[in-house]
Amino acid sequence: MAADYSIPAAPLEVSEEIKKSRFITYIAHTPTVEAAKAWIGEIKQQHPGARHHCWAFVAGAPQDSQVYGFSDDGEPSGTAGKPMLAQLMGAGLGEIAAVVVRYYGGVLLGTSGLVKAYGGGVGAALKQLETRIKRQQTASLIQCDYTDMGAVEALIQAIPEMKGTIVRHIAEVRQQKQAAGVTATGPQGRGIAGEARGGRKMRNVILAQMREEYRAVAARYQPA
Repeated sequence: MAADYSIPAAPLEVSEEIKKSRFITYIAHTPTVEAAKAWIGEIKQQHPGARHHCWAFVAGAPQDSQVYGFSDDGEPSGTAGKPMLAQLMGAGLGEIAAVVVRYYGGVLLGTSGLVKAYGGGVGAALKQLETRIKRQQTASLIQCDYTDMGAVEALIQAIPEMKGTIVRHIAEVRQQKQAAGVTATGPQGRGIAGEARGGRKMRNVILAQMREEYRAVAARYQPA
């Protein structure tokens, strides 16, 4: 199963002036190559008077090189789009596109200056970007007798309920540790704060419930 990865939670715009040229960096969530190209086109329409509209995207999972793209849009080869893509790849983000719009100010920046302006601009913007995790999901098919459907549905429904209980339990233990001034981690830290509030007992109850439900399902597949 593919790993989870971070994607933009909201679009971002950052502007800066470098040697009289104005650079405007845009970042957005683009789940597909088609979506990335359409969004890039929209940014170009917003700035028809700009000298350059350089862009880069990772329009899918970060590790999928088939969804990478970039363009220098008239800047010297390798000075704009590629440094921008390197920043996106280095951040490990997916489903993301960046456009840097340049309004030329009359001063040449040179190769290194352009790389710093375009790549550095995207890198600085990424530090301000809000992200969220995209969870990878896999569809599953469960085959069972009609008479077993009730038990299977009950087990499926119990999984998120147990997860929620465990998450709440962990949060409560953390709060108890902070209130008690406990900084230790691991079994010792959990014991100091957890046992005082019955945390170990609660954990054992949850684990016992999980084992009981597992045995009930596993028993159906044991040889007669």
